[in-house]
Amino acid sequence: MKNQIETYTKITPTADIKIEPFDVNKRYTRPHRHTKYLELVYFRKGSGFHYMDQQSYAIEPPIIFLIKKDEVHHWKIDTVPEGFVILIKQDFLDSTLDKNINLQLQQLSFQQKIEIQTDVTIDSLFEILCNEMEGKRAGLNEVVEGALKALLAKIIGYANMEGTSNMGDTLSRFDGLLGKELKNKVSHYAALLNTTAQNLNSLCKGRYSKTASQVIAVQMVKEAKRLLRFTDLSVTEIAYKFAFKDVSHFVKYYKRYEGETPMQFKKRQ
Repeated sequence: MKNQIETYTKITPTADIKIEPFDVNKRYTRPHRHTKYLELVYFRKGSGFHYMDQQSYAIEPPIIFLIKKDEVHHWKIDTVPEGFVILIKQDFLDSTLDKNINLQLQQLSFQQKIEIQTDVTIDSLFEILCNEMEGKRAGLNEVVEGALKALLAKIIGYANMEGTSNMGDTLSRFDGLLGKELKNKVSHYAALLNTTAQNLNSLCKGRYSKTASQVIAVQMVKEAKRLLRFTDLSVTEIAYKFAFKDVSHFVKYYKRYEGETPMQFKKRQ
């Protein structure tokens, strides 16, 4: 019986960051998630599809994908790909000498794909990062952080061209909390953020045109779908996982946002 989604780890326990060319042997993968790190994938050649949760995205280079911790994804790549992969653990962000890198990643936290133009600077920065990681020379951290900061700045520039704006600090932390645990209580998150439920609600309405409870619901329903689709957990087990005391409340909650029950969704898969 499969009670959890497959988890892949592509970085050693002692490493905080990994930067390397995309592995051409990973053209077809099973649905899986990464629980230890953020993954940024850049394709400058290749074709096929990238599946993230319920969405499928055509691989049309040059393009960048961001796979957040716990997102379920897999690849179906038709032609030999060419590109780079960056894996970033929280430990790297906690110890980085340049805290602007944290802010840059927060600005990208709601992005899944970013279409970019052919840009020799982006290619060069990825190549510099790969060379520095391979060489392990003195001053490695400073060089890697400098090149990574420059690369993220370029990516943010393209994301902003698609209409992305900076997130406020409170909403960035709210997003981080939703990635760690899911509870259907705005007051729970407001307390952790040292704000009021009313203020959190106001911020969410201003940024997303949704109430805080609706923002929570989007993430909760998304995770419920992952568990329904990729594990053998029952609806009851999923309800308790999200701290619902009564499974019927969870079923009504899910149906309110999806128009069908969790079991109806599961039967369609």
